[in-house]
Amino acid sequence: MEQQSVAVNEERLRREFIRLAEISSPSFREGALRDYLSRRLTKLGLEFEEDETGAKIGGDCGNILARLPGEEKYPPLFFCVHMDTVEPATGIKVVFQDGVFRSEGNTILGGDDKAGIAAILEVLELLRATRVPHGSLEIIFTVGEEQGLLGSKNFDFSKIKAKFGYVLDSSGPPGTVIVAAPAQNKLDITVKGRAAHAGIDPERGINAIQVAGQCLAQLRLGRIDAETTANIGIIKGGKATNIVPDHVYIQGEVRSIDRKKMDALTREIIATFTRVSENNGAKSEVKVELLYPEFRLDAELPLLKYAASAARNANLPVRFERSGGGSDANIFNAAGIPAANLSIGMQQVHTTEEYLNLQDLVADVRWLWEIIKAAAAGKE
Repeated sequence: MEQQSVAVNEERLRREFIRLAEISSPSFREGALRDYLSRRLTKLGLEFEEDETGAKIGGDCGNILARLPGEEKYPPLFFCVHMDTVEPATGIKVVFQDGVFRSEGNTILGGDDKAGIAAILEVLELLRATRVPHGSLEIIFTVGEEQGLLGSKNFDFSKIKAKFGYVLDSSGPPGTVIVAAPAQNKLDITVKGRAAHAGIDPERGINAIQVAGQCLAQLRLGRIDAETTANIGIIKGGKATNIVPDHVYIQGEVRSIDRKKMDALTREIIATFTRVSENNGAKSEVKVELLYPEFRLDAELPLLKYAASAARNANLPVRFERSGGGSDANIFNAAGIPAANLSIGMQQVHTTEEYLNLQDLVADVRWLWEIIKAAAAGKE
């Protein structure tokens, strides 16, 4: 197939990202963004449908599946982005200066994952204006990704015709392909002591906060090894300074690309809470929930070769890396549909210091464009 270049409309892309970023869409409140995307997809001539996931997870809209027909002789492929963001996400105002998008500083920017959405919309604009052979494209806009991949977990994968695809949801420079990501266990821990008056009868009490502190001091947290991490993120307990607290609630997580390592560390944490609590006359309860499974992609899979050849054609350095974070790619791979997670340039996500370079956004569009061409040409 003859090589064709693509001229990204940088000003259109810049304006599109700002419009998307300034639509507040925290998890469970993606409805306004759904409405905007519905208008954009209609204008672009795509058919789309919304599923019932919103009602299932307590949100105000569901996942959107959009389809752009292509030639049947080329393989279909999908792209997936998520509509929700973390907080603070109310009243986002984008500041664009020296080629960089930032928020005003009191909110996130929302490049996670509005950068991916903007890149997809620009690719669709270019496909509408340019006659480039391609297979059918399926675009999946998920909800609740930041809340444990709730949207993709509730997605009906039987609706997907593509045999492989790409999730646009990783930090780092365009050209980086995430080929492995961890599973995650969520830990809900309760330490139960005994309440008593703190001044009159403290001897009768068992201080659940103190016991929890002893437990936490003995845990291995942070980076355990190259594949495994653990964290305690939430602790709540106590009612007043004159009451010996009888309950403490703790929430944490364990992640690893190696399931055996994750499960072993989870058991170690449970054993620590059990032993330390009993030694102090308290009790503990640990509930474990597998939020999502790990994935590892075989280097010989065509989707990785398409992504690599496309990156080279877009003049991007190719990197295959492992991630410490989960994404919708975990759920696609668990469903038997190979999916790689692509880095799209967003930086310092989930903070008010988040930023995105316009040129990385332009590179995203060129990369996706070349992936579509590579899949059509069967380049490996």
